[in-house]
Amino acid sequence: VCRLKSSVSFLTRPDRPNLAYHKLKGRNPGIIFLPGFNSNMNGQKAIALEDFCNSLGHAFIRFDYTGCGSSNGNLEECTIGKWRKDVLSILDELTDGPQILVGSSLGGWLMLHAAMARPDKVAALVGVGVAADHLVRTFNRLPIETQKEIEEKGEWKLPTKHSEEGYYSLTYDFIREAENHCVLNSPIPVTCPIRLIHGMKDDDVPWQISMQVADRVLSKDVDVILRKVGQHRMSEKEDTKLLVNTVDDLIDKLTTL
Repeated sequence: VCRLKSSVSFLTRPDRPNLAYHKLKGRNPGIIFLPGFNSNMNGQKAIALEDFCNSLGHAFIRFDYTGCGSSNGNLEECTIGKWRKDVLSILDELTDGPQILVGSSLGGWLMLHAAMARPDKVAALVGVGVAADHLVRTFNRLPIETQKEIEEKGEWKLPTKHSEEGYYSLTYDFIREAENHCVLNSPIPVTCPIRLIHGMKDDDVPWQISMQVADRVLSKDVDVILRKVGQHRMSEKEDTKLLVNTVDDLIDKLTTL
């Protein structure tokens, strides 16, 4: 489902590229969807959540990172750090009151950073196939000779079935910068409720990463939901229903608190 471009707004920032977003006004807690790597705000999960929030009258935002989708900026110059700042810009400039962040894949890594940086604003987290540290770990598992080759070339072609070329092109600098944002090597100071959904047939990001996130966060209110036949994108009808129900339960929980 792709919505008309006319409904897209832009968050202008003096020192950074403008971010494309779509916002529903409504009551809190608001929901913010953080897309995955090389993805955009028009994916199935984002649209399903928007429709759900619309029916409930809750605030909702979906957006594109710098260099992705309809946002300005150059993808080749992007880093995890820049995308982290994008998430904080959306939180700081476009929302009031408590927010539930829903992060898909790379978005799940970034939502952890946002929760650490804005503990007063981030009321709960929902991860779908969370890819915390995944790119860095995958790179570090490569044979030393391959790593050296990538360093010399300055480019890493990461195999994927989600692009026409059969790989994602990442710069060596991107990986080096991403190392500064790894979270799984020490306790993660996030104490809000967290729900982590992961498909056990995920060929891109192992479901064990969600278990490690659950183990590392300081929050005691953490549920990991494993779907035996779930793929990485978790875009089957039942997967989407599970995501919406999980968000619905968290809204109830936060509202009764």
